[in-house]
Amino acid sequence: MAVKLRLKRMGSKKKPFYRVVVADSRAPRDGKVIDQVGTYNPLNGEVNFKEESVLDWLSKGALPTDTVRSLLSNKGIMKKFHESKGNK
Repeated sequence: MAVKLRLKRMGSKKKPFYRVVVADSRAPRDGKVIDQVGTYNPLNGEVNFKEESVLDWLSKGALPTDTVRSLLSNKGIMKKFHESKGNK
């Protein structure tokens, strides 16, 4: 089973709000999720992550989508992941 970190759209029309979730890559965008690891509000640019959960899923082999990878990089989480990966 291929697991991905991706965005799940929430909110109303013209007011998007996203949850960063861990889901099977074959599941639909707003379908069943395994875990919720963060939120993203593009209207005000607010991004929140459960950093420990994200690092745990990345170490288990979950692949982030391009957008989620960008958000993680901006927060510095991808750098922490690569540093911890190098220390092992």
